[in-house]
Amino acid sequence: MKSSVLEVLAFIIEKVLLISHFKLLPSDEVFNASHYNVSVYKRGDLLEVPRTLFVHFGIYLGEDRVAHLMPDILPLLSEDPSLLQKVVTNKRLVLGVLAKAASVRVDSVHDFAYGSRILVNHLDRRFPRGALPAEEVARRAEQLVGAVEYSLLWNNCEHFVTRCRYGSPASLQTDKFCETVKMIIRDQRSVLASVLLGLASMMCLGLGPSTTLPSILIPFSLWMAG
Repeated sequence: MKSSVLEVLAFIIEKVLLISHFKLLPSDEVFNASHYNVSVYKRGDLLEVPRTLFVHFGIYLGEDRVAHLMPDILPLLSEDPSLLQKVVTNKRLVLGVLAKAASVRVDSVHDFAYGSRILVNHLDRRFPRGALPAEEVARRAEQLVGAVEYSLLWNNCEHFVTRCRYGSPASLQTDKFCETVKMIIRDQRSVLASVLLGLASMMCLGLGPSTTLPSILIPFSLWMAG
């Protein structure tokens, strides 16, 4: 029963994240490739770019190449390298999320960032154990290139880069989102409990019609909030 509840909750969260996780790829805007100075990036660096509410991550491999995990339906439909290497479109991305399909692919810095600013090794301060040696980070990323199963909660682009750079997969932004959802659920339960306790008090204490419901609920709400 508990596992079923968790699966339902995961499904709901995934559908919410489907709407909020991605800044859809630009279809008409053309960005200047010279916008990025790739000489400042080192092999094994963790690159991140903003995507509306969330962040997209990749591992720099050197020579203007970034390995990153992206939802993509095409690996389920074709094995043609020439098709798979084309930049992921909005339709491929959304269908990949729905089908839980993705690939760890290698793109240029320009194609990886889609015009967004890039932060370098910004997650290092959040992982006290520190990063693995740069060459090992890059080698791990290269070994994972190819089709993978995708999950917004359990296997997204942040899980990929943290596995490569720190040795174990984690997603701080997903953890934060789940904590927010749990807090909202707890708050809703508190409100419901307050209402039920207030109604029970009115019945048990035989309170008259002159007693208003708010006068009963407020003390219980304060007690539950505490």
